[in-house]
Amino acid sequence: MASGVLTASRQERAGSSSEERHTGERSCPGGETILVVDDVDGVRELICEVLEMQGYEVLLARDGRQALEVAEQHKKPIDLLLTDVVMPQMGGQELANTLSSRWPETKIIFMSGYSDEAISRQGVLKAGTAFIKKPFTADSLTRRIRTELDA
Repeated sequence: MASGVLTASRQERAGSSSEERHTGERSCPGGETILVVDDVDGVRELICEVLEMQGYEVLLARDGRQALEVAEQHKKPIDLLLTDVVMPQMGGQELANTLSSRWPETKIIFMSGYSDEAISRQGVLKAGTAFIKKPFTADSLTRRIRTELDA
């Protein structure tokens, strides 16, 4: 369900983080291009809204196959892939493998309603893979993305 994917903290509902109030600057400057892949329309749209508010260019796809098409058609580099793990047509891991073989500089974060421990135990993702568990706050999402982009 889309409503359970992003939850707002009190600071986010107030409109800005304490860091923004003290410095007048965003703690997560954007500008990079992020490809968001999730088979739930509301989830994609909500993530897109959050990321665009942070200044990122956001590309959207509903599954792995569409994501590859979007990536092929995009004229500039894609800095980060944010993908759900389990999707119809082509799952997140297969998408990530295919995308990184074509564009090895693209960073990848997986997301799922399952914990990262459960995902790695089942062999879906390797231990240590960049991961964020749903539901997440807008702040935790943007911080995780910034951390991965800056790594």
